[in-house]
Amino acid sequence: MAQHLLFQTSYISIFYDYNHDWLYVDWTGDQTLETVQTGCMQMLECMRDERCHKVLNDNTRVTSMWSDAAEWGGHVWFPAMADAGLEYFAWVYSPNLYSRLSTDLTLQHTARPLILTFDSLETASAWLEQM
Repeated sequence: MAQHLLFQTSYISIFYDYNHDWLYVDWTGDQTLETVQTGCMQMLECMRDERCHKVLNDNTRVTSMWSDAAEWGGHVWFPAMADAGLEYFAWVYSPNLYSRLSTDLTLQHTARPLILTFDSLETASAWLEQM
């Protein structure tokens, strides 16, 4: 995969995937309101810079609940992403039950863009490629 690292901290890595014209975002470890908000805002900036319309959001390595960020994500961040041109968001669930619940809670607060959840990176990639 031809990916270019755009941003990295201990809890998030954001890549631009040249082959697919999307952001690949790899979240790692325990997440908090602060890490989610900081990482999401960095993702917004990268999406604007690269002028892409798709995100492959990988929570496979997330190890904690982050539900305190769910409402903010749905009411503030996703609308900002949609306004910046995001059309399709493929979200790969964490195997951690509490992280999965945090994802589902975020989606309850989200009206746009089109977001689908997946249990595997391969399935999420396949869906995103067709969009």
